[in-house]
Amino acid sequence: MPKVFYTERDIEDLARQGVTSLTITEDTVLTELAREKARRAGIALVDEKDSRPSSAAAASPAASSPAAAKPAAGELEARVFSAVKAKLGSQVDETLLRTIVQRVIKSLGK
Repeated sequence: MPKVFYTERDIEDLARQGVTSLTITEDTVLTELAREKARRAGIALVDEKDSRPSSAAAASPAASSPAAAKPAAGELEARVFSAVKAKLGSQVDETLLRTIVQRVIKSLGK
């Protein structure tokens, strides 16, 4: 499976989209600036192996704030992505899956 790289700019883009968590797999590579940006933006970095937020975002106030009754588009995207990824595992390209999930959520007007 190809590696997925995230830079500080990628994390900024995710934060603008309202993403609140990012699943980290053995195929995910984050630059140190990306980790720091995720921590400051309140994006939880969730280890796929144990499904717990990593230390980079665990203490962030935004990551620990109570969730609204209706999830934001970014949170919904992260939930759908995680659920599909959990079902399909390594059978799916993560970049392609993320693109598909984004398009479906956008088409639903979320």
